[in-house]
Amino acid sequence: MTARRFGVEYLTEDATGVAGVMSQPKPKLLIVGPTSISAEDLRKRLGDQFDVVVDGGEAAVSAAVATEARHPAEMLLNAISDAVCLIDASGAEIWNSAKFVGLPQTVLERVRSCYPEAIATLVGSRGTPIRAGGATCKFELASPEDESSHEVFIFAAQQSEPREGEEYQPRLAVVVRDVSTDRQFEDRLAAIERAGAELVDIDAEVIRAQHSAERLKTLEGRIAGIAGDLLRFDHFVVRLKDERTGRLEPVMAVGLPQEALDLELFAQEEGNGLSGFVAATGRSVICPDVAADDRFMPGVDDAGSSLTVPLKLRDKIIGVLNIESRNVNAFSDTDRRFCEVLARYISIALHMLDLLVVERSTTNLNVSGRVEGELKDCLEDILSQADWLTGVPTNDPETARHIARIRADVESIRARVRNMADGPQTLLGVERALGDRAVDPVLKGRRVLVADDESKIRRIIRDVLRSRGCEVEVCENGALAIERLEQADQPTFDLVISDIKMPDRNGYEVFTAVRAMGADVPVILMTGFGYDPHHSIVRASQEGLQSVLFKPFQIERLIDEARKALAVE
Repeated sequence: MTARRFGVEYLTEDATGVAGVMSQPKPKLLIVGPTSISAEDLRKRLGDQFDVVVDGGEAAVSAAVATEARHPAEMLLNAISDAVCLIDASGAEIWNSAKFVGLPQTVLERVRSCYPEAIATLVGSRGTPIRAGGATCKFELASPEDESSHEVFIFAAQQSEPREGEEYQPRLAVVVRDVSTDRQFEDRLAAIERAGAELVDIDAEVIRAQHSAERLKTLEGRIAGIAGDLLRFDHFVVRLKDERTGRLEPVMAVGLPQEALDLELFAQEEGNGLSGFVAATGRSVICPDVAADDRFMPGVDDAGSSLTVPLKLRDKIIGVLNIESRNVNAFSDTDRRFCEVLARYISIALHMLDLLVVERSTTNLNVSGRVEGELKDCLEDILSQADWLTGVPTNDPETARHIARIRADVESIRARVRNMADGPQTLLGVERALGDRAVDPVLKGRRVLVADDESKIRRIIRDVLRSRGCEVEVCENGALAIERLEQADQPTFDLVISDIKMPDRNGYEVFTAVRAMGADVPVILMTGFGYDPHHSIVRASQEGLQSVLFKPFQIERLIDEARKALAVE
């Protein structure tokens, strides 16, 4: 505590240099400036109550305090993280904290270059502060060479009124704060935000021309670039939650072995690894040492640590982003914050791709609805005319056939218009294909296994292939198809056609079961405009997949692909 009384400034402090200790023997009294009483007389008169120190000038106050006793204020200023300094109106430094003295010389030079402008702003022409009581000059210093950044705050220091006859000596306080870490964080965050904005800046025309696998591949490349260049992450997987089953399906991955992607995980807190926990709770998890966390499931070879963050759309959890490193303690809380920002943009980008599917189906539905509405009166009129002709007595069987043909054509037009809106839930050109009953020599007698969880798709493919001479067996899901394949002692099918996205087993698993039969049975995979679970298309294509068809496709394309596959044998 400091106080001024009759030109005498005294300090209270105990022998240990720490204020507030009850065992202090005497307060220390520092006498500054000339007095009419000699120093020796002052010591004699006040010595019983104070430990007296006499100094002849204010300039030596700091030195006296520093040498005679460590003032609590000085101890505090040396303890704080900021570097502080006291300067006079000429820019001369009266007192420096230890951290200020310890600043690099280049930083000190830049700090001192701020003094003239601050003095001109805060000190009046007569040497009195004109901005005391809150005004602060702030300077931002950046060094591209060492990527350091500092903030400098200069303001008028609070002072006692000068004694009568003394000239006022204004003092300015200088505070230097190292904000290098904050600036680096802000710069990286801004870079991630910019990259995220580019991630969701989807060229609609380009994307519409791509099928689902190509869209995901494009997005995966962009995400890998951000993760590698800005976050320095080389091993990650994005899993999306299947709304029907809760299964976490990997839709894109970089640097992870296939065994890690094949793990069957669900959005549950227990027994489904860190990804399942994060997907169930919506809370990010840093695993500093995977060997010490029982929840971690095998990922990258020799994994040391991991970071898992949720993918969210508003408050809905749609999946997880899991990142792994071979180093222990590789991820900090700052990394978590960066990844949560990236995860937000990944969620938006995936949602936008999904919206393209919805948009296409909705557009088809709206168009088909409008077309059907426009055609309704015409079709009704045609039917009424056909009904009238039916009521006209005639013995001409040819006329009766024409009337029946007209009625059938009207119903066909209605069905085709409605089918346009069904998107991935239907196939195109079915009526025409079923009308052609000519047996195909290449397809005649061939046994075909069809797996799809959409009953309409199964029925269409079965009927069309049977009309061309095939023997067709259908399965309503992937598990039944695999079971059927495993029952045979030897290959019993000439061709397997399977959907990729099914609730239990995916297309790649069906493809693998076919390969396990030991024969080179061709496989054709089908998918809608959604995602490619477990990279079925990419992996199966690398292992000899015959072809991929993207719904809704023309049924004649399936027939052509089947002929190509079977003609090779």
